[in-house]
Amino acid sequence: MTSGTRRVAVVGGGITGLVAAYRARCALGPDAEIIVVEASDRLGGTLRTVQVGGGALDVGAEAFLGRRPEVPALMAELGLADELVHPAGRRPLIYADSGLHPLPAATLMGIPSSAASLTGLVDDESLRTVKAETDTPISWDRDRDVSVGELVGSRFGEQVLRRSVDPLLGGVYSGLSGSIGVRAALPSLAAALDGGARNLTEAVNAALPKPGTGPVFGALRSGYGALIDALVVAAHARTVTGTQVESIVGERRGWRVDPIGHVDTVILAVPAPALAAILADTVPDAADAAAEIELASSVVVAMSIPAGVELPDNSGILVATDAGLSVKAFTLSSRKWPHLAGRGEPVLRASLGRFGDDAPLAMSDEKLLELAVEDLRTATGLDAAPTAAVVQRWHGGLPQYAPGHLGRVAAIEAAVRDVPGLAVAGAWSHGVGVPACVASATRAAAEVCGVAP
Repeated sequence: MTSGTRRVAVVGGGITGLVAAYRARCALGPDAEIIVVEASDRLGGTLRTVQVGGGALDVGAEAFLGRRPEVPALMAELGLADELVHPAGRRPLIYADSGLHPLPAATLMGIPSSAASLTGLVDDESLRTVKAETDTPISWDRDRDVSVGELVGSRFGEQVLRRSVDPLLGGVYSGLSGSIGVRAALPSLAAALDGGARNLTEAVNAALPKPGTGPVFGALRSGYGALIDALVVAAHARTVTGTQVESIVGERRGWRVDPIGHVDTVILAVPAPALAAILADTVPDAADAAAEIELASSVVVAMSIPAGVELPDNSGILVATDAGLSVKAFTLSSRKWPHLAGRGEPVLRASLGRFGDDAPLAMSDEKLLELAVEDLRTATGLDAAPTAAVVQRWHGGLPQYAPGHLGRVAAIEAAVRDVPGLAVAGAWSHGVGVPACVASATRAAAEVCGVAP
């Protein structure tokens, strides 16, 4: 390292860390030394693209919110604009009470805006409960947070939770209504209640997003692997995989990062438990708050099935938590994405595992595939032996935005804010989706590189 050369350590080689490294490169120029340190043996974090059924398929996150600008803008910067694809517009189903039902319309993360959308999905008693909810004024404390389950269960009943809310939360957070807080996961609903909504039905109707133009979701034709590869090239960083950063120690000028040595600047783009461990001695207040953020694990079983087998003409199937299946959701990839429809064999994904249930992680690949095929048969009647399959385990893949999450994030950021040359970012902070991670990384790099985000 020559005198005056800026040396930056980015701890964490997932999408957040790679975007942070790329933004640091853009800000500091070609002479800066940027080092990405990743504990696992690969870059990309919970984004991974594999070959299944003769082509690329994502076995982590597969889509992003198309109405947020971060990912399309990043793709354009990296010369990947032609990779942008959108879903076919088919609707998902919910498997509940031994049958398939349309996903209820006009809901907020599965919380209904009226009883009508739940007809057929829940029993008559639950429908009456939802209808009568407006007759009872809601008791809402503007100074506290509650779980989605506590709020919705007390107003709409357990069936609405298990058959409408939990399936949606399982897809976003690998969580349950009891493990997710209202204020962090559903800020528009909290705002409506803070604003004086008289009941939950009124609050949901006020919080529903306004109809937008254009597709809701987007993806990459070649999979997220194309974005990861492009970021690695553009960041032009030295990457060190299979290396766990144990701690960072402030020095008179800069930081000592165990085990890579002295750097001027550190960006920590790691899951909350790792953040807590790294900052335990250096920024204990941030470490204490980060330690309170728990993670959910999950498994994705991606498979192809014989040509000629017809998948349901829907984008996917969510599974009610009282349905008795092991799988929590199926993504009918060949139906959902037009660019996958032309392959010789249909491809799909089965997802297993939620917060508090790590049992799927311990199962063999063979057992997981067996469960996926069995549950697909139960839900759809299809009896097709897979022609190829890939099993991907995600240990601690998603943070749980539990009640009080916003306070924990604020405590972490406040504790780090005045520490020179240190920034933090990740899915634990302001959203678990890829656009939120890109935004978090961009902010972190701007904070320590002295440029506007």
